[in-house]
Amino acid sequence: MARRAPRQDVGDADLEVDERRTTAAGVPAVARALQMSVGQMGTVRSARTLLRLNQDKGFDCPGCAWPDPAPGARHVAEFCENGAKAVAEEATLRRVEPDFFVEHSIDSLRGRSDHWLGQQGRLTTPMHKPEGAAHYEPVTWERALEIVARHLCELDSPDEAIFYTSGRTSNEAAFVYQLFVRELGTNNLPDCSNMCHESSGTALLETIGIGKGTVSLDDLTCANLILIAGQNPGTNHPRMLSTLEQAKAGGARIVSINPLPEAGLKTFHNPQTVRGVVGSGTPLADRHLGVRLGGDQALFQAVGHLLLERGAVDEAFVAEHTTGFEAYAAARAFVDWPATLAATGLTEDEIRGLADDVASASRVVVCWAMGITQHRHAVATIQDMLNVLLLGGHIGREGAGVCPVRGHSNVQGDRTMGIFERPAPGFLDALDAEFGIRAPREHGVDAVDTVRALRDGRAKVFFAMGGNFVRAMSDSDVTESALERAELTCHVSTKLNRSHAVTGREALILPTLGRTERDDQLTGEQVVTVEDSMAMVHASRGRLAPASDTLLSEVAIVCELARRTLPGSRVDWSGLRGDYRRIRSHISRVVPGFDRFEERIAEPGGFQLPIPPRQREFQVDGGRARFTVHAMEYPACPPGRLLLQTIRSHDQYNTTIYGLDDHYRGVKGGRRVVFVNPVDLAELGLTDGQLVDIVSEWRGVDGDAVLTERRAEEFRVVAYDTARGCAAAYFPETNVLVPLDSTAKGSNTPTSKAVVVRLEAR
Repeated sequence: MARRAPRQDVGDADLEVDERRTTAAGVPAVARALQMSVGQMGTVRSARTLLRLNQDKGFDCPGCAWPDPAPGARHVAEFCENGAKAVAEEATLRRVEPDFFVEHSIDSLRGRSDHWLGQQGRLTTPMHKPEGAAHYEPVTWERALEIVARHLCELDSPDEAIFYTSGRTSNEAAFVYQLFVRELGTNNLPDCSNMCHESSGTALLETIGIGKGTVSLDDLTCANLILIAGQNPGTNHPRMLSTLEQAKAGGARIVSINPLPEAGLKTFHNPQTVRGVVGSGTPLADRHLGVRLGGDQALFQAVGHLLLERGAVDEAFVAEHTTGFEAYAAARAFVDWPATLAATGLTEDEIRGLADDVASASRVVVCWAMGITQHRHAVATIQDMLNVLLLGGHIGREGAGVCPVRGHSNVQGDRTMGIFERPAPGFLDALDAEFGIRAPREHGVDAVDTVRALRDGRAKVFFAMGGNFVRAMSDSDVTESALERAELTCHVSTKLNRSHAVTGREALILPTLGRTERDDQLTGEQVVTVEDSMAMVHASRGRLAPASDTLLSEVAIVCELARRTLPGSRVDWSGLRGDYRRIRSHISRVVPGFDRFEERIAEPGGFQLPIPPRQREFQVDGGRARFTVHAMEYPACPPGRLLLQTIRSHDQYNTTIYGLDDHYRGVKGGRRVVFVNPVDLAELGLTDGQLVDIVSEWRGVDGDAVLTERRAEEFRVVAYDTARGCAAAYFPETNVLVPLDSTAKGSNTPTSKAVVVRLEAR
């Protein structure tokens, strides 16, 4: 039965919750995707565009970073519902012309919802907010770039400028961007990885010598056990469900480890198959463990103990390819079961059942996403997961390994191209040798430290290559006030978002080409490249006419800005803008693994970057993988409080809101909902459907500071089968609740999955 909520804010007036949960994909999903595509692009344009999506000689999806099947194994419609929505948003026929900004002041835009802003259409003209102005005004490209160059040249130090990057940026654009920034003289290159998988990179680099996953699609389909921890493929990486379906057909057992049971891992209706369209679909998860938020480390430590107790250890692998085993075995010789059960919220039988699965499997893959990485002890948790894999020799074996599932197309490629505030010395040495520059060696700021630098007046210019920094970052009020202190904020964007309404004293919006669009430069039509979650690099070719003939590509914007800011540069910026092959030629000599770059992207499917652990080569501890030892940690929660995790709805990708429905959780027409276990609701004296404010409570990193509170108002309570003591609500609406200083140890990633909150009835 549907329930209707009273009006909450823009877009939530007709919010309903249907208790009948749906399953992933199938005909309804296809219908929803096509309906949105036709509404944004029209029928003919939709068909022509979607049939090129993720195809050889076509363009890469601007959504998630899940790998494409081999060219011969791809479907005619090789996309998911959210991929089609991402393309529709970018290839829309709607336009934001200069007259729009005459009608809408910056303050009025700030009062609009994220969904409304995104639905206005493509940006077409550079826009400038002069100091003291209430509206953006159209400006020429020449003038816009001169404004940025002037601000950069007037800084007392290059470190007073910060250059943010979104994962959507191509390899070519990312490479010239970091080259420009480093020739300017700073390593202030934060990116969206800082807020999501930085914990993964940190944990893996310390233990196996590379901050990337070790598996391929073929490994997943021939694994006999796949553990999916802190990840919801149905919403965040929908094409992964097809891979899991293939793995099930091959006999794999799948275990879901997540506070929330997710529709995508219950039953998958694959719209590409007869069974998925008219049959009962494919049940995916054989076991669901509703772990308490932050309890994953305790779970994997207990599994490690049980494996050691049973002698389920690949002794030859451990002896030949690892270090630190003795210390790890000593630490795991005993398990504190009362503490483990309190941390995980699971029963001892459930934990022993997982250990049974791992002990009996010869090929194990562990997949994870932000449900693991956004905790205070995230790095330790990932390393304890890796310890379990090392015990069984599940690295460098077919059908086994680690699979951190990256969230944004080419976020991994951006990092490979040098978008990182802490670059490796070898990369900088190669960059210097190639271009005759002297790149700085001092580390720059990450995303969290970006806010601190702006807040404290140590940074004056914020330049964003894509993304929506204001809505991606934690502690929304602090982030917004920090950006308002900047002398200049500048955003390279395809569409409007909240960050455009939170400006420095002076502000610019620079409209750019999307991935679906043709990129013509002096030497003709250009090709860009991307890297997926499994280190495959392939070409992407936009085919649509640009949304406006005034748009510049990201490469062109960077190169033209560099020419104006660095007049004495030895880099041929005009040449790089005119022919992206020249950029790839430089990349081939600077970045390991990109030799014969131009030749290999011409091959169907592209090429694989080297991942040494696949050959059991580990660039730590003399070539051996490292066992690590950590004390068990888990977030404490006082009586009468809940642990909140921020999540995405199904009608969302990252901070982009495609619509106001979440079909997988039965929510329709709004987003201000908080999911709570029914038993917890009863104990808190709340009822299903009640309106509440969510108030976070923070006592500092060590828990001994003065209590501070943050408030998100007017949310609808939804009784939901989540782990006891845990709650969930959508971001970015609840980012305001996450303290800026609450970050993961070692990675500085915001702890958006373990926020202590109370619910106050309205």
